[in-house]
Amino acid sequence: MADELMLEIVTPEKVAFSGKVEEVTIPGSEGEFGVLIGHASLLSAVKFGELNYTKENKKTYYAVNTGYAEVTSHKVTVLVETAERADAIDVERARQAKEIAAEKLAKMSKDDPDFEKIKNALDRAEIRLKIAERV
Repeated sequence: MADELMLEIVTPEKVAFSGKVEEVTIPGSEGEFGVLIGHASLLSAVKFGELNYTKENKKTYYAVNTGYAEVTSHKVTVLVETAERADAIDVERARQAKEIAAEKLAKMSKDDPDFEKIKNALDRAEIRLKIAERV
């Protein structure tokens, strides 16, 4: 047990993943960070982006929403609003979301109160599409 790293990816609806991994990379609020067995304990905010882990020398990718990650020397718990594995992303829906957000953004000024919200929606759609290509 001492040479294993346990990863749990948890959303309000379900446990998206739970298992032993070799390493995990998380999109932290201060930048992306990697975790290997024996990592120093830490707590980090998670921003929307790509989370990936390696298991049996194979990488698996997730699009994750905001939340928190707790790291100990033998366990990583990621609590996020949503977590979509790359092969489960609805590419057509992500494309539509990107188009809608891009059209709205093109008609807005940066001073518009909804500008950041729409910009974030565009960024999320683009990241989901990028991750979906990793399948």
